[in-house]
Amino acid sequence: MSATGNFEGFQPVSLKQEGDDQPSETDRLSVEEGDPGKHPVPRRISRQSSVTESTLYPNPYHQPYISRKYFVTRPGAMETAMEDLKGHIAETSGETIQGFWLLTKIDHWNNEQERILLLTDKTLLICKYDFIMLSCVQLQRIPLSAVCRICLGKFAFPGMSLDKRQGEGLRIYWGSPEEQSLLSRWNPWSTEVPYATFTEHPMKYTSEKFLEICKLSGFTSKLIPAIQNACKDATGSGKGRRLMVLTEPILIETYTGLMSFIGNRNKLGYSLARGSIGF
Repeated sequence: MSATGNFEGFQPVSLKQEGDDQPSETDRLSVEEGDPGKHPVPRRISRQSSVTESTLYPNPYHQPYISRKYFVTRPGAMETAMEDLKGHIAETSGETIQGFWLLTKIDHWNNEQERILLLTDKTLLICKYDFIMLSCVQLQRIPLSAVCRICLGKFAFPGMSLDKRQGEGLRIYWGSPEEQSLLSRWNPWSTEVPYATFTEHPMKYTSEKFLEICKLSGFTSKLIPAIQNACKDATGSGKGRRLMVLTEPILIETYTGLMSFIGNRNKLGYSLARGSIGF
């Protein structure tokens, strides 16, 4: 259903302050010159108060016109997803849940994908959740003991890349990129990529709740000690293999980037209200 836009964000602001009875520069110039011995008589002119429209900057914690498009911000959507995943963990593994996060996954072709991350004491679960139908579409399980390296840093691209992104991210490795086959490297839908790259969700600043679950630093502070503990428990000796935590640029090897350019500009990786289509 088509809806008329709400223009509450615009307020007329008068350039003339209230109580300012002093004549303006234009009024002074409009005084007629009389005879030398007479007082000048001001000429009446028709003037309208100068009014301009000033766009108010939105409160970083309240952006209703943007956030309403994302189904994850609808009341109860995120809570339903968390309950679904809690039920899945209870039925399958019974592991202790350490937290939920809502982040954006960036695949090896620079495509953005909305994901829920669930961290337990032994596993990292990456969930593709349909916030429109409120159902889990895909669930990837990564044993924490298999994670060998974590990289934090700014995104980097080849010099000839046409679709670059700014900002910082986090990349989690549970295998060597050198062992990745050429076919999976150039297949945008490949599920054999031995790493996952994340950045903060665009709805981070819409509320206090999303500020907490969309914060990349909060997820990292929980992930690193959980991996270290899981590696120690896996060896049984208390001296597991050492997790490498590096601060370096995160390379995304895309060149033309036409697919990601179209997808990311239109937010195709998110459960988003696309508007009505009609004639």
